[in-house]
Amino acid sequence: MIEVIGALFRWLQLASNMILIGGCVFLAIAWRARTTFNAPWFARLERALPWLAVTLLLGLLGLLATTTAQATGVAENAWRPGSWLELLQKTRIGLIWKVRAALALLVFGVALYIRFSHRARWQYALYATAAALTLAAGSLASHASADELSVTSVLPYALHTVLASVWFGGLPAFLTVLFAATGKQTGEATDQLGIQPLKHFSKMALPVMIAVVATGIIVADRMVDTSYASLFATSYGWFLNTKLVLLTAILIIAARARFVWLPALSQNEAVAADGGRKLRKWVTLEVLLASALVLAATLLANAVPAKHTVIEDWPFPFRFSIDATWGDMSVMVRTGIGVILLILAGGSILLGRRKHWGTRWRIAIPIALATCALAIALPSLATQAFPETYRKTPVPFDSISVSNGAALFTSNCVPCHGPQAKGNGVLAKTFTIQPVDLLTEPHTAKHTAGDFFHWLSYGIPGTGMPAFADKLSEEDRWDLVNFLHATSRGYQARLINPYVATNQPYMAPQNFSYSAHDGTSGTLKDFRRQKTLLLVLFSWPESRARLDQLRLAHSTLSGGNTVVLAASVNDLNPEDLAAITADMPFLVATQGAQEITRSYALFRRTLSNPDLAGEGTSPKHMEFLIDRYGYLRARWIPAVDGPGWTDIGELTRQIEQLNREKEIKPPPDDHVH
Repeated sequence: MIEVIGALFRWLQLASNMILIGGCVFLAIAWRARTTFNAPWFARLERALPWLAVTLLLGLLGLLATTTAQATGVAENAWRPGSWLELLQKTRIGLIWKVRAALALLVFGVALYIRFSHRARWQYALYATAAALTLAAGSLASHASADELSVTSVLPYALHTVLASVWFGGLPAFLTVLFAATGKQTGEATDQLGIQPLKHFSKMALPVMIAVVATGIIVADRMVDTSYASLFATSYGWFLNTKLVLLTAILIIAARARFVWLPALSQNEAVAADGGRKLRKWVTLEVLLASALVLAATLLANAVPAKHTVIEDWPFPFRFSIDATWGDMSVMVRTGIGVILLILAGGSILLGRRKHWGTRWRIAIPIALATCALAIALPSLATQAFPETYRKTPVPFDSISVSNGAALFTSNCVPCHGPQAKGNGVLAKTFTIQPVDLLTEPHTAKHTAGDFFHWLSYGIPGTGMPAFADKLSEEDRWDLVNFLHATSRGYQARLINPYVATNQPYMAPQNFSYSAHDGTSGTLKDFRRQKTLLLVLFSWPESRARLDQLRLAHSTLSGGNTVVLAASVNDLNPEDLAAITADMPFLVATQGAQEITRSYALFRRTLSNPDLAGEGTSPKHMEFLIDRYGYLRARWIPAVDGPGWTDIGELTRQIEQLNREKEIKPPPDDHVH
C-alpha cells in the first residue's frame, strides 16, 4: 500500500512541477501580445501559479514520508517526523530532498512576487527557471545517477524532464486559452487575438519534442541493455512501452492540431467553428494522455532498470534475431521486400500530402504497406526461443568454469560430439540428425547462452541429444555453456599471430585467478587500465631457456608497462618449483595454473594448424599478449610460429604498439550471452 501512495505523491509533485514550468513558458510566450494582459484567462493562469507551488510542496512532503517508510521498511515511519529527520540527515536522498524543498520554497516565493507585482516577461522566465531547477534536482536521485553521479549521466535525464515539461506542462494553459478563444458553444465567434499564443506555442513545441525524443533515447539506452528482450520481459520495459504508445498518440494529435485545426481557426466562421470544436475535443484528450504519460514516467522512474533485471522466463516461444537467421537466401529476400515496402509506406505519406489525398487514403495506404512489410519480413527473422533464452549466466566466464566445463564435456559429450566438439564422435553416425559442429560453425554466436542451457537441461527432441538436468547440477550445466563459448572463441583465435593488429581488439579471453610464488594473488581483470600482460604457458624443463631469457629481459619488459605471469602446463614437484622461482623477477603461478593452462589451451589453433580432428594436442609452450583493456591481441607458439618472440626486440615492439593505442572500452562483463 505504501508503494501505491508513494507513486501517487511522486506523480503529484512531478505533474505540478511540470505544469509550473510549462505554464510559465506559455505565459512568457503570451506576454508578447500585451493586450492579452486584460484577458480573463491570463489572470486565471497567474492565480493558479501559487497554488501549483503549494501542490508541489505537498507532493514533496508526501514523498518524504513515503520514502522514509520504504527506506526503513517500517510503514509507521511515514507518520513520524523524527524518522523523516533521520533520513534527511544521514542519506543522499535526504540531502537531495532538502535541495528540492528549498528550491520549491523559492518557486512559491517567486509566484507570490509575480502575483502582487507589476508584470514583466523576465518574471515568468525567472519562475520557469526556478521550477526547472527544482525538477532537475530530482535527477540526482534518479536511476541515471545511480551508477555514476556525473554531469554526463545526469544531464540527459534532467534535460529530458525539463524539456518535456515545456510541452506537457503547457498543455493545461493551452487548453484554458483554447476554450476562452474559441468559445464553448458552437457558433460563438473565434477570438483571433486570443489564438495567437496558441500558434506561437505550437510552433515552439516541434523543436522541443525533437529534443525530448533525442534525450529520451539516450536515457533509455542507458537503462536498457543491448537486447530488446528486456522491453518485453521486465516491468521497466512494459512501463517504457506504455510511455512510448502514449507519446505516439500525443504526437499524432499534436501534429494534427499544428497543421490542420489551428490554421482552420483563421479561416471563415464555419471552418473556424468546426476547427475549434475538434481542437477542444482532441487537446482535452491530449491533456488526459499527457497525465497518463506522466504517471507512466513516474512508475518507470520507480522501477528497477531493465539492464539490472534478471530475465528468468522469456514469455514467448520465439524471438527475433538477425544473427540466428541471416544467411538464408529466403530470409534476405523477404527482409529486403519488407524494407522496400516500409520505404514505400513513408513515401506514400509524403505523396498523399502533395497530391491532397483524402484523409482515409492518407491513413489507410501507409498502414497497409507497413503491415504488409512487417508480415513479410518479421516471420523470416523469428527463431525458436525458450523460457531460459535470455537468462543471464550466474557462473562467471573464467578459467575455473571453462576448465570444469572441459572435464564435464570429456566425460559426457565426447562420444557424440567428438573430442573437439566438431560433431564427429564415434556415435555421431548412429543418429538420424548428426550432432552439430560446435567448433567451426557459429552456433554460439547464433544462439544465446540460455538456449544452450535449455538444450543441456531438457535435450533436443528428435536428435538424440539427451537431457542432463537430472545428471548435472545447474552450475555444471553453466560451466558446459562457458566451455562451449570458450571453444568457439578458441577457434576464432586462429587468426591471431605474433604481431599486434593495430586498433583491432576483437578477442576477449576468459578471466582467471592466480596466486604467485611471491605470495601475491589477483585476477586478469586487475591489470585492466593498468598494465599489459604477457601470459606464459610453459613446460618444465623444455621451457628452461625461454624462462631464463625472460628473466634477463624482465627490466626491459617491466619498463614497457608490462607484467609477466608464467603458468606451468605440467604439474611441478616442489624441487622443480623451487628451481624455477629462485630469484625469479616475474610472477609464477602456484595456484590456478592448471585452470589457466587448460582453458587457454583452447587458443592453440592457428591458420596453418587448425587442429580439427582427433584428441587435439596442446603445444608445450605458448605466450599471449593481453592489452591493458583485457583483450587478447597477439600469440606466439614456438612450435608453429618459429623464433618469433625469442627476439626480445620484436616482443617489445609489439608491446610498444599496444601502449601507443588510445583508450578503448573494456569487454562488457565476465559472462557469456
